[in-house]
Amino acid sequence: MVEKIGINAGKVWTILDETGRMNVKDLKKTSKLTDKDLYAAIGWLAREGKLSLVVEEKDLFVALD
Repeated sequence: MVEKIGINAGKVWTILDETGRMNVKDLKKTSKLTDKDLYAAIGWLAREGKLSLVVEEKDLFVALD
């Protein structure tokens, strides 16, 4: 499971590196990850200090630090 989360974190990181800041809804569509896999990958990257998470109105935005 840890390996899968790491692979998905790499996928999320690559998408954000190419596109820049995204809301989680669009990131899910682009990555084609399930909610569980996407949030695990975001958590992994956030724990490593590689992401910024910002809530604007009702949307959660993610960007690389």
